[in-house]
Amino acid sequence: MSNQNQVKAKKHLGQHFLKDENIAKKIADTLSLKDYKDVLEIGPGMGVLTKYLLKKDTTTHVIEIDTESVEYLKNNYLNLSNRIYEKDFLKHDLTQIFKDQPFAIIGNFPYNISSQIVFKTLEMRKQIPEFSGMFQKEVAQRICSKEGSKVYGILSVLTQAFYDAEYLFTVPPSVFNPPPKVDSGVLLLTRKENYTLPCDEKLFFKVVKTAFQQRRKTLRNSLKTFNLSDNLKANTIFGQRPEQLNVSQFIELTSLIENDQR
Repeated sequence: MSNQNQVKAKKHLGQHFLKDENIAKKIADTLSLKDYKDVLEIGPGMGVLTKYLLKKDTTTHVIEIDTESVEYLKNNYLNLSNRIYEKDFLKHDLTQIFKDQPFAIIGNFPYNISSQIVFKTLEMRKQIPEFSGMFQKEVAQRICSKEGSKVYGILSVLTQAFYDAEYLFTVPPSVFNPPPKVDSGVLLLTRKENYTLPCDEKLFFKVVKTAFQQRRKTLRNSLKTFNLSDNLKANTIFGQRPEQLNVSQFIELTSLIENDQR
């Protein structure tokens, strides 16, 4: 294997290359490898995680925006060459790679786009039964947090509506080159057996996002734009603030608004 310093981390891409083999293996081992044959790694860099994925009984694909990293991977991972996609994960149509087949997502994600990666995963939830990744610790904790927590918010509710979210372990800055200024956290999302909601899903997203935009206000005030009837606003659920509601209550809230608007 060529030496680790061949690709220079680029600040504008938020690159911090993982250099600890044990942690790379530990992340690769978080996937259960059930119900899918393909795994997509986002932002493989120089392939420290990739090499452990390639040992698994699945087909590894990698998507990387950095030309220099792509060259390095092509030169060092010859058995991967036709599954290296030099694309922007957020903009690329993944059905061009996977058609309608299921696949898992894994990666040491650039902090600056990590939330957007989750949102794209939620959009493609029908095809993504499992998702494992490294985030800035605070973001990983937010995704996994429950109602009543100060960090519980849009990302927590929308993710947990469709996936079971588990915070796995914390990773210190020292195992990266260059080291980030914050701790990282690895989480696992496992899609729920029943991942369709018993309410209008588009409305659900809109209700959750609108409610948390004014998180200190009661739902009666933060959801004013929905033109709720006085009768509905009298319901005790509207006297609560968004962080007090669990996912089931947000689904119930969406159903109430849906019926009110008919």
